[in-house]
Amino acid sequence: MTTDVVAANPATTFRELVERLEGHRIGGMPVIDEDGHVLGVVSETDLLPREAAGTPPGGAADGPGGRGRRLAQARERGGTAAEVMSSPALTVTPGTSAVEAARLLARHRVNRLPVVDAEGVIAGVVSRADLLRVFLKPDEQIRTEVLDEVVARSLWQDPAHVTVEVRNGVVTLRGRLDLASLVPLAEELTRSVQGVTDVRNELTYVRDDVHERINPQALRFPR
Repeated sequence: MTTDVVAANPATTFRELVERLEGHRIGGMPVIDEDGHVLGVVSETDLLPREAAGTPPGGAADGPGGRGRRLAQARERGGTAAEVMSSPALTVTPGTSAVEAARLLARHRVNRLPVVDAEGVIAGVVSRADLLRVFLKPDEQIRTEVLDEVVARSLWQDPAHVTVEVRNGVVTLRGRLDLASLVPLAEELTRSVQGVTDVRNELTYVRDDVHERINPQALRFPR
């Protein structure tokens, strides 16, 4: 995500909104209050005159300089960010996977999503370009991160006992872990690695710590 966020406040004027979009060459921005809480989102579509926004790709408004002409028209309109923003804003958290963020962008046909913390305060913005860079991560780099960060560092397992294969971002896990409870955890942690698009979990385990029975004698205290 991008942490250097271009944002507006509810009182930002229509003219300022358009100039901010033009100046930073972006198609939208979050609207936040004085404490950084995301109130909504203003996009270029919200600002354009309805007839211009509805011009099909390749139409007159999309010719050379078309975007500039449309924004010039929009600049002459009045109002504030609070009046034109889309609210509530569609947001994600820093823990949202790249795959889920990409699905949200596609499902709602937007180009960027504000990233907010547990309190709803802006932490950054994730765009289609950001996600594209994630999905272009080389398979070998993903494999190394899964082995080093997931298997060895997080699960405390010997990487020699686990085989990690990566093809076009799809990770296949094979091998044997010490405990049954680590198998689903290994999959969950692998899915959180940037660049991973799917996980095929074929791991086995040595001891079933999930279903084994506790010996009642072990729970007795000495007198």
